[in-house]
Amino acid sequence: MEEIKVFTMNEVSTHSSKADCWFVIGGKVYDVTTFLEEHPGGEEVLLEASGGDATQDFESVGHSIAAQGMMETYQVGVLEGFKGDITPMKKETTTVKQEKTAFKEIPASIIKDNQPSFFTKLLQFLVPLLIVGVAFGIRSFLKEPQTSS
Repeated sequence: MEEIKVFTMNEVSTHSSKADCWFVIGGKVYDVTTFLEEHPGGEEVLLEASGGDATQDFESVGHSIAAQGMMETYQVGVLEGFKGDITPMKKETTTVKQEKTAFKEIPASIIKDNQPSFFTKLLQFLVPLLIVGVAFGIRSFLKEPQTSS
């Protein structure tokens, strides 16, 4: 059984770069350097939390069970004074690079409907006529009657 390494917060704080990114979540220390590019929220989120305690940030996002399960593969130890459950970390016996699955290309076509509908054409014709009709109606209503002499 492998012994769990204990780190101080000062030790963790020295790992705060893109080349060496560590942080603490719930008293456990994680090295997520190799996960930066794969993180769905972008590497910037992890880099902002690097070198410090990211417990609140991690819990406020509401990570999936799958994401929480992935965490133990990146765990490198615990924080000094950690009183939680210290279970042996799973370490891979072989280092197998997992191939990323390529997306299957699906043919697609875009349907452009550049022709306005019959209703739209009708409105484009009738609305200006209605405006002109109302304008003439108001003008004739407000115009004083002419008397012939």
